[in-house]
Formats: sequence, C-alpha cells, structure tokens
Amino acid sequence: MGRIVVEPLSVLSDNYVWLLREPETGATAAVDPAVAEPVLDALARLGWSLTHVLATHHHHDHIGGIPTLKKETGCTVVGARADAHRIPGLDVPVGEGDLFMLGAAAVRVMEVPGHTIGHLAFWVPDSAALFCGDTLFTLGCGRLFEGTAEQMWASLTRLRRLPGDTMVYCGHEYTQSNARFARTVERDNEALKRRVSGVDALRARGLPTVPGRLDDENETNPFLRADQPGVARAVGMEPGSDPARVFAELRRRKDVF
Repeated sequence: MGRIVVEPLSVLSDNYVWLLREPETGATAAVDPAVAEPVLDALARLGWSLTHVLATHHHHDHIGGIPTLKKETGCTVVGARADAHRIPGLDVPVGEGDLFMLGAAAVRVMEVPGHTIGHLAFWVPDSAALFCGDTLFTLGCGRLFEGTAEQMWASLTRLRRLPGDTMVYCGHEYTQSNARFARTVERDNEALKRRVSGVDALRARGLPTVPGRLDDENETNPFLRADQPGVARAVGMEPGSDPARVFAELRRRKDVF
C-alpha cells in the first residue's frame, strides 16, 4: 500500500489543515479546510493538485473552505454519512469500517462521536497517521457539543488502542493550554512533567506541538486515562469508579478551567 506525505497548514487563530499526498499517484487531500485560500496557496507552492477533501465533522471551522475548494479544483468531498445534510458538497458518504483509497494509500474510517454525533476519524495505517479532528487533542479532547460523556469515552478508548507509534494529527493547537489542565490532574506523572517542558519549549520558539505520538498521549493525556486510579482520585472518586463518570467529571472541570 502507498504511504502519504503530510504538509501542515496553520490557519485562523489555532486551526490546522492537513494536506495529504500519496506520491505514487499524486492524489492529494485536504483534511478539515476551514478556509480555502491558504490551501490553494499551499497547493500552488508545492505543485500539488487537490483531489479530495476529508471532513471529520460539520463545524464551520473545519468545513468553511469546502465550497470554494470544490469550485476551484473539482475535488471529491468525503465525510460522514450521518452528516450528509451538514457537510457541503458531500460526494462520498462514509461510516464506521469503511475503507477508501487516496491513490494507493488505504484510509480507514472510524466513527468517534462525542464532540459531535457524526464525528469521524481517518486512520492511514501504513503511514501510522490518525486524523481525528476535534475528538482527540494532544493532551486533551474536544468538548461535548452533541454527544454524551459515555460516547466520547468509548470513542477515546477505541483511538487509544491504535498502535503506539501512530501520529495524532488533531484539529487545533491547544497543547499548551491542555497541558496546564493535565498537570492539575496528575501532578506526580513524570512523563507528563517531561512532556509539558517540551511543549513549553516548542511554543516559546513559536513551533507547533502537533502531531503527537499516541503512546505519549496514553501516558500523559488525562482524558485517555480516566480508568487509572490516580485520575479517579484526582476528581474525588474512588479507584475502580466507572471510567465514563470519571471522564465526565474531567471534562466538566476542563470546561470551566
């Protein structure tokens, strides 16, 4: 199977658009294009031709650029079957377990509701790359705008079972603020302490903290660790408490942090 090359684009105040290219065929996708102009500019600079848009969910800061990109390039829009009425220009509706080809690269579709009901993640196993929108952030997770804590916890536990070398390409540069909250939950987590130092150093130099490795997330992201005894204790619950309840309390605390 083909491997992909990933080009990051930082847009708006803290969004990422990811350009994926499969070099063998030249197939190129934009993941969650909030706006069109930076994508078109990057394509021109790189000499790439856009063939696809992949939409993880329907929020405007992830799909706002789709109409213009489709008009200018004729690209094929791939998104959630459940959100066909909310994703403009949807050509290929997909859902759990579907596989589609970006050139020679296989892209697997995972349904990960919680942030929104129809949220998808796109996993490219041969490239160890996960494009998860606003479900999983580096050191955090998305707010529960439409789904429940139980749904989000189930989604996150599915994602954390992917191979540890998977790179997490999320939708926003939130790592530093997420890190401040994470430190309030696991003050004695040595891996988290080291990671926070690294994140702070990168941001002090104006450098991105995304993508991150999934094995690092599993060691340091409190929202993936709601079934750990220390995390339960940190939110005032007994070890062995229902992880979905622990997760819900973590999310509540982060919402007002």
